[in-house]
Amino acid sequence: MNENCREEEYLELAELFKIFGDGTRVRILNALKHREMCVCDIADEVGMNKSAVSHQLKSLKMANMVKSRRDGQNIYYSLSDTHVEEIINIGLEHIREDR
Repeated sequence: MNENCREEEYLELAELFKIFGDGTRVRILNALKHREMCVCDIADEVGMNKSAVSHQLKSLKMANMVKSRRDGQNIYYSLSDTHVEEIINIGLEHIREDR
């Protein structure tokens, strides 16, 4: 990391990593790596109820990790940008390298 980072940037980075500190959120993000999905599809994919998924999506959206779009009455979620997928992939690569 650049030595010229401001203290607030370190705090923001710590907040970003807190999002990844919850296995449920990581499972949701990983599912969204593959395609855009509605809450029902995400719930089926990760084996959770829709209410729990919606709660986690709210946190992920507030952290700018996911974005949503409305199509009629359905709301579809996807990763906010390629950086989110890269963070997941790098993290998985890191934990798998010593196995």
